Amino acid sequence: MLLVWVTLSCAKWPSVSDGAIGVFDSGFGGLTVARAMIDLLPQEHLVYFGDTARYPYGPRSLDEVRGFAEQITDWMLRAHDVKAVVIACNTASAAALDALQARVDVPVIGVIEPGVVSAIEATESGRVGVIGTVTTIGSGAYQQAFAAADPAIELTCAACPGFVEFVERGETDSDQALILAERLLAPVIDAKVDALLLGCTHYPFLARTISRVMGRSVTLVSSADETAFAVRRAALDGRLAARTSTGAVRRRWVSSGDVATFERLGRQLLGDELANVEAHRW
Repeated sequence: MLLVWVTLSCAKWPSVSDGAIGVFDSGFGGLTVARAMIDLLPQEHLVYFGDTARYPYGPRSLDEVRGFAEQITDWMLRAHDVKAVVIACNTASAAALDALQARVDVPVIGVIEPGVVSAIEATESGRVGVIGTVTTIGSGAYQQAFAAADPAIELTCAACPGFVEFVERGETDSDQALILAERLLAPVIDAKVDALLLGCTHYPFLARTISRVMGRSVTLVSSADETAFAVRRAALDGRLAARTSTGAVRRRWVSSGDVATFERLGRQLLGDELANVEAHRW
């Protein structure tokens, strides 16, 4: 169902305008969403959780990832009283978005549908490519979302195992990443797509490498940026209680893995806003 969360009644959620927005991912990829949200909604409090102790999610089953997503969401609601949850992970969105929307009483926003809408707007030929993790592509979530939004789109999907690991190691411009990209992107190149949806929030960190392989004629669409725009639209039209206080903005960064590594690489990827990372152990 395309953008189901948009249609839900805002009367379901209490007025918690000064609450934080919770964002989570398997690791560092969701920082692309966090970065865009900080730029678009600088007044909003933010709690970011990187589940680096259990990454990557991509090779795991949908049931296992759904369990992780429910556990993280429950923790965010209990420990931080978040007013909304952003699933900044395509694999977790494919596995758990519908379940979480039915389960909790705050808005839950995923990354799949916003990216699909933007990719359709970006294509001129009607040939669109999607790249993602093995689990995301295998779930059929993107295939279903494109079919619902525009059945005329000629869609080519390709799983890209290994991309997430390069990002998590900070090797976004290495020769090895380029060689892997040339091999994994072959199906979408052969399909002559003119728009490529980066169906994993880690992949924008590899945008330079991906663009080098795809060529300048192909528009790269980031599901991370589009998700941040979707959150802002929700705040502007009242579906999400926008913060009106002028007090200091709180941003908290939490990792289930090694916090020193998370802070070092996270600052490299996101910027100086990422500091004082907290540890969380399951």
